[in-house]
Amino acid sequence: MSLHVESMRDQLAGADSLPLLTLLGLLTGLIAGAVIVLFRWIVEIPLAYFLPESFENFEAISSIMHVALPLTGAVVLGLILQCVDKRHHATSIGHVMDRLQNHQGRMPPGNMVTQFFGGAACLLTGQSVGREGPAVHMGAASGSLLGQWLKLPANTLRPLAGCGVAAAIAACFNTPMAGVIFAMEVVIMEYTIAGFIPVILAAVAGATMTRLAFGPEIAFINAQSVMGDLRELPLMGLVGLVVAVFAAAYIRLHGASCRWALNRPIALRLALAGLFTGICALWIPQIMGVGYDTISSALAGDIGFALLLAIAVTKLFATSISLGVGMPGGVVGPLLFIGACVGGAVGSAAQILMPGSASAIGFYVILGMGAMMGATLNAPLAAMMAILELTYNPNIIFPSMLVVIAACLTTRWVFRCDGLFQHVLRIQGKFRSAEAMEQLLSRTGVRGLMDRHLVVAQNQISITGAQQLLAHHPHWILLRDTNQLLQPADLHSYLQQAEDIAGDGIINLQDIPARRYDLARITADANLFEALDLMNRQQIDALWVESLSDSHQPLGIISRAKIDDYYRI
Repeated sequence: MSLHVESMRDQLAGADSLPLLTLLGLLTGLIAGAVIVLFRWIVEIPLAYFLPESFENFEAISSIMHVALPLTGAVVLGLILQCVDKRHHATSIGHVMDRLQNHQGRMPPGNMVTQFFGGAACLLTGQSVGREGPAVHMGAASGSLLGQWLKLPANTLRPLAGCGVAAAIAACFNTPMAGVIFAMEVVIMEYTIAGFIPVILAAVAGATMTRLAFGPEIAFINAQSVMGDLRELPLMGLVGLVVAVFAAAYIRLHGASCRWALNRPIALRLALAGLFTGICALWIPQIMGVGYDTISSALAGDIGFALLLAIAVTKLFATSISLGVGMPGGVVGPLLFIGACVGGAVGSAAQILMPGSASAIGFYVILGMGAMMGATLNAPLAAMMAILELTYNPNIIFPSMLVVIAACLTTRWVFRCDGLFQHVLRIQGKFRSAEAMEQLLSRTGVRGLMDRHLVVAQNQISITGAQQLLAHHPHWILLRDTNQLLQPADLHSYLQQAEDIAGDGIINLQDIPARRYDLARITADANLFEALDLMNRQQIDALWVESLSDSHQPLGIISRAKIDDYYRI
């Protein structure tokens, strides 16, 4: 059995890992989908029991509860997290990107536990956050922890985490293709053919799990309208420009809240965020919870212009402050909510400017949703794919391309805003843009490139023993006593020249003329970038790759020259 596991790890470390990685992606998708289904049950079943008519109907509770519920929930959650190690406070999509960029995809289980229960507590108490951020975190952690449990090479952890992200988005929204694009565009931030295949299968698995649990639901099926007139294109472009203002404001407010929260107690931060949300909910209770019921009302044209703008502005402040100070919730749902209200407001204006020929307000609502998500996250393709799958309305594609791109360009070039997660990671000192070499080397494990032709010897060895070592035709001789490498050619040359050694004399391999390489150890689950980084830090040219089951057992040697040759090829 152990031989099969070792063979699997060797295969995943090399270039021929796609078939096995695809199977692991499928398993990750099933696990992540099951976790998201459980998360939704934990949130939706209690809310459906306590809230009238719908598990999203926070508007129906009393004014006192509008304040008391988010405030009490935030205070209790903050006090609990105050007792938890600070290392486990980081959650949501920003945490996933940090672990993928700076920790080779190794995600700690403690943060996943915080995300699961903390995210559920936020949604149960009506905080102004979404469920998609927790879903992405738990999906990515499902893939990463599966890889760590199997002791797979580090180069597989990033793709497995990406599989988990795609499965989580697919399971949350019932949008498998949007899950794939979101994983590649927002989280992993690279496109490769080998990376797409496992991620696609994982998304299918995640969507299957949610359809088994909740049925083939389409979030906004009633948005089946078409664009009324090409003369509306300027108005639709206006949606993009107005959304860009809201997107830039959200990014700046979220960042400002994040800066304020640095080095402040989490109990204080969450209590203030809960209090602010409660006060806002006194006048605008629609901001509580996920808010898909409010989006549905906007789609139907049941909310007026002034109220739509008021909801959008209030939601923007409540969400940016709550998430900026560390509330373990998600941002994607609130962005769709804000965009829906902004789009609906412009749609209401279009009905006045072009009576009888303007598109339905719901059409503008959907355009606003995609524009807000794309501009804030700097993910135009993921946004367009999301709204297409959320509505099953192909008529949305043409105008959405204009609106989303207008919003993204204005946010980037006029307001000079990066994507939300890059902005927040920079504030936290965690953002690092991976170079091409790092991306390439991170995809291959040391097991896939290490030289296994080595023999282990003591410093003191007989001539007969030396000859027997060379008879194995090794590429390296590992000196166990001094943790150094010796090239067999140097020993062979010495034996040919040392004919005056009497009988079966003893040779000290430390004394013979040869080039020796100082060594450091690296585990067999590391990738090539980690190996090169260790060599650079310790100023050495080779590493001893140690077995995961026996740290004293060398599996092979990885050299700087081997990595350089691999990168140049």
